[in-house]
Amino acid sequence: MILTRRAALAAAATLAAPATVRAQGAAIKIGMITTLSGPGGYLGADLRDAFQLAIDTGAFGATKIDLVVEDDGLKPAQAKQIANRFLKSDGIKLFTGVVFSNILEAVAPDILEEGAIYVSPNAGPSSLAGKNCHRNYFVISWQNDSLHESAGQNATTLGYKKMYLLAPNYPAGKDAVTGFKRFFKGEIAGESYTRLDQTDYAPEMAQIRAANPDAVFQFHPGGLGIAFLRQYQQAGLVGKIPMVLAAPSLDATTLAAVGDIALGMDVTSHWNTDLDNPANKTFVAAFTKKHNRVPTYYASQGYDTALAMASGLKGGPSGDAFRNALVKADFTSVRGKFSFGPNQHPIQDWYGLRVEKAADGKLALITRTKVLTNHGDAYAAQCNI
Repeated sequence: MILTRRAALAAAATLAAPATVRAQGAAIKIGMITTLSGPGGYLGADLRDAFQLAIDTGAFGATKIDLVVEDDGLKPAQAKQIANRFLKSDGIKLFTGVVFSNILEAVAPDILEEGAIYVSPNAGPSSLAGKNCHRNYFVISWQNDSLHESAGQNATTLGYKKMYLLAPNYPAGKDAVTGFKRFFKGEIAGESYTRLDQTDYAPEMAQIRAANPDAVFQFHPGGLGIAFLRQYQQAGLVGKIPMVLAAPSLDATTLAAVGDIALGMDVTSHWNTDLDNPANKTFVAAFTKKHNRVPTYYASQGYDTALAMASGLKGGPSGDAFRNALVKADFTSVRGKFSFGPNQHPIQDWYGLRVEKAADGKLALITRTKVLTNHGDAYAAQCNI
């Protein structure tokens, strides 16, 4: 149903009058619908806090920003209600913030149908990347598959021949497995789909042990990843069957929670705290000082999303002007190189990270290699904006 509606919206958008982002002289309202409660609550908090940091440190210049934030509670129906209230009652025409792909698939059609613009700081489902792409829909983070394609390539490069795959049974989880398989050249020993509300992974631990793979790829963001790694240790699998992960399964917050369990694990990401560029150094220092915690890649994406939106607003407040400016990607990303592909998803580099002890003796994700260069996504060629 979502895809059918999306196709209709893409055609209708070309006939609709361009959205007005603000009235002359008024503050620009940006609607941020994000996950702030439950196991994924810190993901939305990092996005929100980093976006606000960009506002506070002058990313928007003299333009006044009214950031309106609501918690979706990881409930699609709740997110839809918020989006419709923002659209109908608050007159908001510029949106961001969604963490989980099932939430984005629920709210994006309503937002785009009203001629509003959505700029994603995280979720990048395949359903919105190809033939159902939309000129008012931009993604700053990644397309979901490409995130896990980097992990598949890393597993291949590391020499693993037989992998067991696990991911939650929702759009991003399915994209994760698809993406990993696309770039992994070895054998799939087995795969399991878990629940987004799952807390006990004992059956999956037994399945991994029975399959006896060279290594495990698992995608479990936020608190799900913390629970999975702790139970992996309790099952006696740490040190016996290595893991090759993408960033959502092991970020700075996850690492702080699980400690030595993660030592030696391999992770891929488009960003890390140690990337050596001035914009990133400034961001990491400012975020750490303000919030007294190490930023996750969710925070880096929230910050970049604010910078991208600010670049769009330099073009003007109307939908067309904003869109035409934003697509140029005229901002300095904290991850380094960044541009939009034809479906308005990122083209960027991907890095191999490893959990090691840093010079201060504390565990850290250390960037070791570049896994993919100028990498886009598998669906861009299907997009016709």
